[in-house]
Amino acid sequence: MTEASTFDLVLRGGRVALPDGVKAVDIGVCDGRIAALDERLPAGKQEISAKDRLILPGGVDSHCHMDQQPWEGKSTADDFQSGTLSALCGGTTTVIPFAMQMRDQSLRTIVEDYHNRARPKARIDYGFHLIVGDPSAAVLRHEIPDLIREGCTSLKIYLTYEGLKLDDYEILNVLDLARTHGAMVMVHAENDACIRWLTDKFVAARKTQLRYHVKAHPEIGDREATFRAISFAELIETPILVSHVSAAGAVEEIRRAKARGLPVYAETCPQYLFLSAEDIDTHDLSGSKCVCTPPPRDKSNQPEIWRGILDGTLEVFSSDHSPWNYADKIAEGADTPFHRVPNGIPGIETRLPLLFSAGVNGGRLTLEKFVELTSAMPARLFGLYPRKGVIAVGSDADLAVWDPDRVVTIANNLLHHATDYTPYEGQTVRGWPVMTISRGDVVWDDGIVTAAPGRGQFIERQRPFPPQQALSRILAS
Repeated sequence: MTEASTFDLVLRGGRVALPDGVKAVDIGVCDGRIAALDERLPAGKQEISAKDRLILPGGVDSHCHMDQQPWEGKSTADDFQSGTLSALCGGTTTVIPFAMQMRDQSLRTIVEDYHNRARPKARIDYGFHLIVGDPSAAVLRHEIPDLIREGCTSLKIYLTYEGLKLDDYEILNVLDLARTHGAMVMVHAENDACIRWLTDKFVAARKTQLRYHVKAHPEIGDREATFRAISFAELIETPILVSHVSAAGAVEEIRRAKARGLPVYAETCPQYLFLSAEDIDTHDLSGSKCVCTPPPRDKSNQPEIWRGILDGTLEVFSSDHSPWNYADKIAEGADTPFHRVPNGIPGIETRLPLLFSAGVNGGRLTLEKFVELTSAMPARLFGLYPRKGVIAVGSDADLAVWDPDRVVTIANNLLHHATDYTPYEGQTVRGWPVMTISRGDVVWDDGIVTAAPGRGQFIERQRPFPPQQALSRILAS
């Protein structure tokens, strides 16, 4: 057993979520890593009592937006300082935001700029996804392979959004590259033509109220785009992850792909369980606080989202944190049309409490399933496991201490993001993270923030899949 003097920190008396179940053990930490898991460990230099508390792996939020380059002249509210602060106060210890390349930009230049933005500000550990908006020959041959070797082992592609969307030929090129280099490809799966055609029709008919945002992003478009993304991945024989699944039809397409044995993964987000189209359809513009894409759907979709979580169709629960201040949402005044409202909502701090309350305390999820959705599986899929996402000897001491019975009514003045609202205002949850530990440092202690900007580290992630020759089956036929 490790000598007492080598423990920098010992947590005692808690119920610990381990890979083989929840157990009452002490956690000994040395040099930022878990050094021992046992009953009655010897004293450490620092002692923390976790009596009547749960100790879970720190959350891994693998889908969030921070300090991204301006979109249509506007910038999201959170930079790496406020965004990672909000994350750690919500029990999250690792984030993977997006370095966003658009047409005619160098992805290498974007990533270097993102390092410069994150390095002095991030309070917890982070990695970067690479948004590929312009897969030119130089980007495909040199920039992306080099960045993958440097630890940015995941790509994101869009099937919609002007300046970001790829055509089918470009999508196939990116998937082929991912196969060759063992990277994960995330897909924003909406049908761009459906969105543009319906938006044009509604605007021409002067139907510009917020409720038409949902109608212009139809569920059938999500289903078609999800099927198309899966089909391309099946052709190339490479895994993909379908991002922010909102609609029952998309869940069914993913479930059918899994039943055929395809390596298709999927995530969903709080807004698709705890918000709905009704929250957007308001008599004033307050519903813009819930506008994102894909949008929250009719409540009839929510049982299928829950079913997808429970049966493993949806393996990851991320925030898609993309915060805008309300004034930017309604920048064109009282008559701001739906298609001019910036897409995105805050949620990085409320992600875990919302799911814990409705899932674990609501009797839908086991604690093990909660950990898998919010920490272990995103760590596995994005090359962080077992350094992150698990409480095990040798793993980083990234821990969230929960009061499972604390009742909190969510209010924006309780949160730590830099935006001026939360779409979950007034929702009551039971269960709240009261302490967060990042690499053995207490960074959040029930209202007290102790993490300085810049203490977070860039994590070079492993390749989640073994590299394979490109199109070996097709080219050999």
